[in-house]
Amino acid sequence: MAFDINKFKNLENKTDQYERQIARIKGDGKDISCIEKAVNEAERNLNDGINSFIIYGDPQSGKTEMMIALTAKLLDKGNKIIVVLINDNVGLLEQNLRRFSKSGLDTDPKNYKEILDDVYQIKDYKWVIFCKKNASDLSKLIKKIGKFEKIIIDDEADYASPNGKINKDEVTKINQLVGELLGGVGKTGRYIGVTSTPARLDLNNTFENANNKWVYFPSHKFYTGQDDFFPANLNNGNLKYQLEFLPEQYDLPQYIREALFRFMINVAHLNLFENSEEKYYSMIIHTSGKTSDQFRDHDDVVSAIDILKDENRFEKYVKRIHEIASSKYGDNKADNITEYILQNKNRNAILVINHKKDKENLEKASDPKSLFTIAIGGNIISRGVTFDNLLSMYFTRTVKTKLQQDTYIQRARMFGSRGQYLKYFELTIPEQLYKDWHRCFVFHRLALDSVKSGNPPVWPEDRRTRVAARASIDKTTVQMDSGEMSYEIFDLTKEIENVFSSGIVPLEKMKRLRSELGDNKLPLHLINFISYFSPDGPNSLAIHQPRTIEGYKDADKNNISRKKRLIGDGDLEKIKYPHAIHHIKVFFNTDKKARIFYKFVGISGTKFLKNFKK
Repeated sequence: MAFDINKFKNLENKTDQYERQIARIKGDGKDISCIEKAVNEAERNLNDGINSFIIYGDPQSGKTEMMIALTAKLLDKGNKIIVVLINDNVGLLEQNLRRFSKSGLDTDPKNYKEILDDVYQIKDYKWVIFCKKNASDLSKLIKKIGKFEKIIIDDEADYASPNGKINKDEVTKINQLVGELLGGVGKTGRYIGVTSTPARLDLNNTFENANNKWVYFPSHKFYTGQDDFFPANLNNGNLKYQLEFLPEQYDLPQYIREALFRFMINVAHLNLFENSEEKYYSMIIHTSGKTSDQFRDHDDVVSAIDILKDENRFEKYVKRIHEIASSKYGDNKADNITEYILQNKNRNAILVINHKKDKENLEKASDPKSLFTIAIGGNIISRGVTFDNLLSMYFTRTVKTKLQQDTYIQRARMFGSRGQYLKYFELTIPEQLYKDWHRCFVFHRLALDSVKSGNPPVWPEDRRTRVAARASIDKTTVQMDSGEMSYEIFDLTKEIENVFSSGIVPLEKMKRLRSELGDNKLPLHLINFISYFSPDGPNSLAIHQPRTIEGYKDADKNNISRKKRLIGDGDLEKIKYPHAIHHIKVFFNTDKKARIFYKFVGISGTKFLKNFKK
């Protein structure tokens, strides 16, 4: 048979990479429905000419696997260059690059440094290129591929990429360089930001992202996150994990030591009485961003374990371990647990991670190789790092002024796939810090619930919390007032109208409405929030009668929306509802299509930020 070279051409034009990635993920026992939803919506955006948008999801909810699948889909669609931007952290770059490479993508992902040599010709080949958000790295990459069309996937997009000098007619360096790499949105580049905290990207107008076309990446079915660690109602006593509050004077070595003992006890209990085979677990200690404080914490942990090694000094500590084990798991297990800890006390790794080059310690902490792995750090461990088998978190890092919501949401490293051992997970934290952290998540969820309706987000903040750094908020388009939120459109049927006119108490009325409409039209989270923040009981909530939108000349009657708020002062009916801080009102059009609008006027200092860009 004659040799035919044509048989061997165009073999690279594969269009099944996405299907193979989905099959791989499914084969690993992971949920694929959330990934398919996000990738399909992202593809729809690109097909519709939306060249800059955000994909958002919960912290540690599997965004890396989603980005791998998205990259496969983009390659299948004929895109030649995919650039994945990573925070300026060598360990994080290598962790993500390794995961992409192991996935079996074709083409194999490259560290940008690999392609800088002239021997590598970009041409019309397919490339997946990783680069840190570092000025030197980005500048070199721009020289190599700047003129070529590309899609940028910006991981942790709200970090470094926004312009922190937006109100000074200046541009921060990373924002400038990422913009140069794009070559102009829709010209030579398209931009997909990926993050758990998109507020800054919206309020900063980063790369002109379309805030009404954001893509929600839902959490997989094995995920444990806000609903588990920060439930809306804290008063029902049904926490699914172990929460330990520290006293006001918590800055003493004994409290870290006690938390360390409880961690070791939980590890021992799991391996002795729950696991079919021994597993290694980790603990995070995050008290400060200062290196000196982190090394102090390191010394406190080392000192405690050293004493456990010395039988001439260990009686006090061993007795305390036995007491805690007995109170947690009963006298019949305390001896075994204590013996297990003493027999395995040398199987520990105490790792300080306080520099972006601590890649070896970062790897050991994120994938524990020692029975008792303790990771001590600050900013480096607060973003983008996934901690497998994390069993304990000691968190005392607070601020003197307001908590910045995006920063503290990212610091929730305990989120993730903790389901198998969630009831043994322990969070140790000062009570006031927990309450402030809880409020950050409540406000964050309220804002993102409004995005899911297809409307631009509204971001709440109050005296204790702030949405994002003020320097990053574009004052030319962002307004700050006591704004409102809305949810998905529904049919205003006679049955729904009857619920509004019924005489049942307001909160029960909301629950009945939700049972009729579903969560997208009236989220359970909103009901829980109202229930939680109701200082005057049922009088804290006012449910007003539905009103037509037809009288508003500047309203979008089909979309049932308005650039200015729809709920005016007159709609609040202050004489009828003098104590109401939560207001629910339905607006409808001539086709009896309707939306629920929510307005919160409760806590002094509460503000709502909204981007009114065209």
